[in-house]
Amino acid sequence: MSGLRVIPTWRHGQERLYVCLPDGRNIAWYDREAARVNLLGDDLRDDVLEALAPFLTGPVAVGPPPVPTPAELARLSLHPDDDLAPNRPGEAHLIALDRDPAPAHRLRPDPRRRALAAEQTTGRALDGLDGAGWRTLHSVPLPGGDRIHHLAIGPGGLFALHVLPARRQRVRIAGPLVTLGRREPRPLLHRVRADADRASYALTAEVHAVLVLVGPADTVLAAPPREVRVLTDEELPDLARLGGVLKPADVEALHAMARDRNTWLRV
Repeated sequence: MSGLRVIPTWRHGQERLYVCLPDGRNIAWYDREAARVNLLGDDLRDDVLEALAPFLTGPVAVGPPPVPTPAELARLSLHPDDDLAPNRPGEAHLIALDRDPAPAHRLRPDPRRRALAAEQTTGRALDGLDGAGWRTLHSVPLPGGDRIHHLAIGPGGLFALHVLPARRQRVRIAGPLVTLGRREPRPLLHRVRADADRASYALTAEVHAVLVLVGPADTVLAAPPREVRVLTDEELPDLARLGGVLKPADVEALHAMARDRNTWLRV
């Protein structure tokens, strides 16, 4: 059978290759770490192996998935274009920089690169919570061109995280206003709360707003922000201590819902 596509995805540094029909449906995937090709049906076995041939390294086991998990079945039911799980931290910045790179002799660093580095730092910290039962999505697109930088789902609940690059700068938060260094104050917390509200509407579940400060020299809170948790990137592992809100099955179900691009079309 011609027309099979091989689509790579990455999670926590591990690569998995999905084999798709021309209409986008997945029929198999190759797990490099397990050295196994998992087939959803044996009728296209030879075609799948032929499509994967350039990617196979050494002997591999071939057969049906040993025990398909709900998360895996949810992944396989999505068209690749609708699945947000493969999004990398800072995906939007990576695409923007690829399409419109900064001039080679720019006097000041491109602010998009600072924002990208901050989201990548935050993403690495959140992906590190996977072993504690957490699932994270990066660069979740919202209608109107907005996006949620990171969405974390775990035993402690759901969190929409907005990242602020603050390398070696003083951050002052007073009410909804956030002042970075000597810049003018911005009502950033309104945006952070609004993103969490939109996520709550899309997922029909409570989503907590989090502002993540990456690399600040100092943080001054005039008063505890209303309905927004403020964390530095170094404090993100503390989320793993939160629990008692969602059961593992609830985490997987919400993650399956959130990773579908169509979930976010009307928020």
